[in-house]
Formats: sequence, C-alpha cells, structure tokens
Amino acid sequence: MKRSLIVVGVVLFSAAVLSGQRGGPSPEMQAALAKQEALEKSSPRLQISEEVLNLVVPGHTIGEAVGVAKNSKGNLFVFTRSGNSGPVRGNTASQLFEFGPDLKFIKMWGQDNYAAGFAHTVRVDKEDNVWMTDEGTNMVVKFNPQGNVSMVLGRKPESLDYLERFVERGEKDEVRYPAGSAGTFNRPTDVAWDPQGNIFVADGYNNSRVAKLSKNGTWVKAVGTRGAGPDQFNTVHGIATDAKGLVYVADRGNRRIKVYDGDLNLQKMITSAAAPWSVCITPGPTQYLFSGDGNGKLYKMDLQGNLLGWAQTSEGHGQSGCLIHELHCESESVIYKGDCSTWTVEKITIKGTTRPTAN
Repeated sequence: MKRSLIVVGVVLFSAAVLSGQRGGPSPEMQAALAKQEALEKSSPRLQISEEVLNLVVPGHTIGEAVGVAKNSKGNLFVFTRSGNSGPVRGNTASQLFEFGPDLKFIKMWGQDNYAAGFAHTVRVDKEDNVWMTDEGTNMVVKFNPQGNVSMVLGRKPESLDYLERFVERGEKDEVRYPAGSAGTFNRPTDVAWDPQGNIFVADGYNNSRVAKLSKNGTWVKAVGTRGAGPDQFNTVHGIATDAKGLVYVADRGNRRIKVYDGDLNLQKMITSAAAPWSVCITPGPTQYLFSGDGNGKLYKMDLQGNLLGWAQTSEGHGQSGCLIHELHCESESVIYKGDCSTWTVEKITIKGTTRPTAN
C-alpha cells in the first residue's frame, strides 16, 4: 500500500471512529466541526510568512519530511520517509539528515540502522542528544551529540516471526488495539522529557497510551487504552512538555490535547486546536503551546489552552492532507514545520495578528 493511501486511511478512520459510522460525520462530529469553525472566526488570524527551505542531500531525495527539530547550535535535523533498502520487513523508509544553520548538508545519522523502518518524528533534548521515533520498527533511538547510539527503547517485529506466525501457521491478529506491555511499543509517534530528564513516549497508533521511563530508560508506568474516555486515546500522535514538567499529549482522533502532570495524572483537556497532529512548546520565561492539524492549520495557544491565533499554512502546494506532521518551536515567532504530502520543511515566521471581523 502506498504511503499516501495510508495517510488518507488514517484520517478517514479517525473520523469514522469519532462518528461511529462510515457514511459520513455523525451529529457529534458535525457539532465539533461547527464549534471549531466558530472559534476560529472569533479568534485572531496570525499573519505569517512561509519559507520552503532549500534542503539538498547529495545522492538522495529528501522524501516525506515528517520530522523536524533543531539543536542548540542551530543545526536542523530532518527525519524523512525515504530510502529503499535495509533490515526491515519490506524496505526501510527512514533517513535522518543534519543540515547546518546555512542549510548546507552535514551528514546522515544512523545510516542503515536497525530501527530505520518508517520515520515519524525527531526531537533534540536540552543536552543536544538527538532522538528518532520510528513508527515502523516500534523503536525510539537516542543518539549522543557525536552521532553514536546511546540508548535504544523498544524492538521491532522480525520478518521471520511474521512469516512463521501469519503465513506458515495462518494465525490472525484479533486484537487491533492492545493495552500494551511494559518495555515495548506499537507504532510509537513521539518523545519528550521533563526537566529531570524522565522520558515520555507517545505510543501511539496501535497502543493507545503514554509511557513514562526514567532518565536511564527504566520503565516507570503507562496510562491509556483505546477510546474517548478521560484516560483513553484515539491515535496518540504527538507529545511535548513545559518548563514545569507538565506533559501535553496530542490525542488526534479525539480532537483534543490532554495535559498530564509528571506522574501521568490527568490535569485538563484542551479542545481549541481541531485534530492535533503535532504539539510543541516555546522556550523562554513565557511559554506558548503550538499545534497543527493535517490540513495545514497552525494554532497558537497559552498553556491554559486559550486560542491566541491561528493561520492556514501550505496554501497552493497542491495537497490538502498531512500538511503538518511535526512542529519545532524555535521561539514564539519562529516555527519549523515538516509534512508528508509536499516533501518539504518550512520556516514559518509570525509577524503579527489580525483581529477577527465582526459579523
């Protein structure tokens, strides 16, 4: 199945789960869409400029730029769905590229590594360690600033296991959304850290939960099952933390951002950002929460979840889905965006706001 079809299928499936039917949006979904439309009409419009970055990798095509992050030196990391060989079921679709502040290519990280299967996000922690979350191999890999692997979380399913179980023995996987077990992931999507260095993994598409691990990778706990309840999720697609250690989880299919404390106790829910595909939080003394949906809308909120402004990105690019896959917050006014559909990374600069026009 082509990756574009997978993306479309995920979006349609999420809508179907929320609506409870396949024939179109339910009254509940229609009400949610109408509420979001009314909120946007009454909220300021962000005035932005978009710069599509000229990223060239010798001998490679950049591919679906689903992950984007920067380190303290201003170097840009792009995790892409590209590549055509490697030790995974089928071919690999993960390559991690580094570019300098001048956007010149520096190197590829972890080339042909065991966890490179189907890229999802890349993050850089406060010590400039680079973390890749790979949805296809069920793995999260930490590279130190020199590019050496320093931690591996999770493990991918093997081709031999798959063939023996499902082809030779003819078994069927009856559990579509398992509860998940300690130490393993099932299509994880993102990673974040609190000020103490504890690790939080968004896990993810099949497991519907958030996992907490200690700084050294020891499993602590997990919260979440599939559903729409307070501690349930429908596609955990992104995660971020603020300076106080609160954890912001993009519960995409349920159209909300859930906020937990460091012990994974639910604190509140934010419903002002449509269906969140990615979340990031700005640095500095006053922090802001940014989120984006797959149709390219960018939302700026305070940490209480109040919508401060929004913008439509990626207009005129010829696509309408998976236009925001990961966001990196460099500052309150500069956001980097990676997406699936257009194979680009954008630098978005917020220049101001326009007040809504009264009806």
